[in-house]
Amino acid sequence: MAKKNLILAFESSCDETSVAVIEDGQKILSNIVATQILSHQRFGGVVPEVASRHHIEQITKCIDKALNEAAVDYDDLSAVAVTYGPGLVGSLLVGVTAAKMVAWAHQLPLVPVNHMAGHLYAARFENQFAYPQLALLVSGGHTELVYMASEHEYEIIGETRDDAAGEAYDKIGRVLGVNYPAGKTIDEWAAKGSDTFHFPRAMEKEDNYDFSFSGLKSAFINTVHNANQRGQKLDKYDLAASFQQSVVDVLAEKTMRALSDYPVKQLILAGGVAANHGLRKRLERDLKEQHPEVELLMAPLKLCGDNAAMIGAAGWVNYLHGDRAGWDLNAVPGLSFARSNANPDLAIK
Repeated sequence: MAKKNLILAFESSCDETSVAVIEDGQKILSNIVATQILSHQRFGGVVPEVASRHHIEQITKCIDKALNEAAVDYDDLSAVAVTYGPGLVGSLLVGVTAAKMVAWAHQLPLVPVNHMAGHLYAARFENQFAYPQLALLVSGGHTELVYMASEHEYEIIGETRDDAAGEAYDKIGRVLGVNYPAGKTIDEWAAKGSDTFHFPRAMEKEDNYDFSFSGLKSAFINTVHNANQRGQKLDKYDLAASFQQSVVDVLAEKTMRALSDYPVKQLILAGGVAANHGLRKRLERDLKEQHPEVELLMAPLKLCGDNAAMIGAAGWVNYLHGDRAGWDLNAVPGLSFARSNANPDLAIK
């Protein structure tokens, strides 16, 4: 019997400790995720030192559970893949150190993975990728449009200039008294309200593919604080709906414009905010109306958050392309894809 192509993948970039076993980059044999949400809720967000300690406590347990659930041993593995950035440096180091330990002890190749590439490849568990493609990656730390002419090629054509969309959700959630992470609750409330506040759509009409959400966040906070000072009670559902409508309008508008300039076969939606039902419905509608020739691939809801299965999927691609790390692999908290500056040689004008 031929040996299976198995990747043991590690993800610890923020507040989720995760280890997975992935076969051929497409089949999840196990995907163990130890969440820290309850530990960080009382602080209203992730505390890096607390996150690092939790990773240390959970990482070996997650390794054992991932191997046991997949019913494999170290001798069955083809390689070890690990997120080495972007993220919190202390959290990243726990995963990188554990991955290096396993790879060294069992003489396995060590494959470095960009966390955002992992989010992107979460969508491949839905269907095969076709190139060229465009990805809208929306999470708590990143909001970016990534163009891929072919596999293993990534170029950022647009990104947020300040707050990420997910970060803005969490910040306005605190104003509304919503526990961290706030995205799911705000999404649910938005479905019950109306866009009555008409918050600003920053950079929506500018001739680029970049985003900005700090102005929206400030407008929201000022509206709520001013109402509180006057003793006025605002409808939380309308507030949530107005905020989300602004975010979705800008994300959809920029994405549709990019699709007009960059001929692609698929649009990928991934990242934590990709679980937002309002955004999913809007992209489905806009694609059908404006770009029916483009297939929409959305990361499965259970894989939108941070997890090692997505790192295994991206790690398998990196492995096939010869990406290898040495024992000096370090965490790179500010790791990013290359910025194309909306390369006119790629875009159709």
